[in-house]
Amino acid sequence: MIPATFDYEVAGSPEHAVELLAATEDAKLLAGGHSLIPLMRLRFARPSLLVDIGRLADLSYVRDAGEQLAIGALTRYRALKEDPLLQEHCPIVSHTAGLVGDPQVRHRGTIGGSLAHSDPASDFPAVLVALGAEIVVVGTGGSRTIPAAELFRGVFESALGPDELITEIRVPKLGSWTGWSYVKFARRAQDWATVAVAALVRRDNGGIGEARIALTNMGPVPVRAHAAEQALVAGDEEFAAHLADEADPPSDTAASAEFRAHLARVIGARAVEEAIGR
Repeated sequence: MIPATFDYEVAGSPEHAVELLAATEDAKLLAGGHSLIPLMRLRFARPSLLVDIGRLADLSYVRDAGEQLAIGALTRYRALKEDPLLQEHCPIVSHTAGLVGDPQVRHRGTIGGSLAHSDPASDFPAVLVALGAEIVVVGTGGSRTIPAAELFRGVFESALGPDELITEIRVPKLGSWTGWSYVKFARRAQDWATVAVAALVRRDNGGIGEARIALTNMGPVPVRAHAAEQALVAGDEEFAAHLADEADPPSDTAASAEFRAHLARVIGARAVEEAIGR
């Protein structure tokens, strides 16, 4: 189908983008466009104005920020996959970037666009929730920081205001986190995740001192598997049985809710095993 009529503006700065968003009702930001444009063609999205921020080169970077790494919102997946700072200090991010879509998507798609779109089948939301990442946004009211766990509100719904723009993502240097993994199941290599699991483990005196496990596409937002985390730290070999306890998996053409719960337990156990082995 052909999208509905819309106006188009190119933002010259983040502040300019915020001004355009605030001045026009139903305006949308355009970065890589891989999520928004298909929705517009199906007329599921009908913005009155597209604000193109794809040329804001100042929002594409990975920087050392002390105990964290700062990632510009317009950093493309390919750059994340190949960045040496991420590979050294937070490799789960570079690894996950290499699993997104296909090469064309990875050359154009941006991490900030993925987060703003808030698709529960996207890869990065669950990874950033597991990491305890922070999302920096700017709007007419100034700048604020949102914990990743509070950014996602529902299917395609986020905590962003209509005049707000994501400018930076801050992820911790893993440091004492001794293992990580992100395991993704999809019917085809370029598909969205049917289910995926992010796992971080910290060893302590020969056991697991702390664990963080987050699930992709097991509910309207990324799901922390707290029951499985607690069982894993307690040394329960049957921790995987609890991986879907807090989830509300959807049923769709890709899988039923029951099959998604089964997948979460299977690939979740695999992700934890891989994290412990690193």
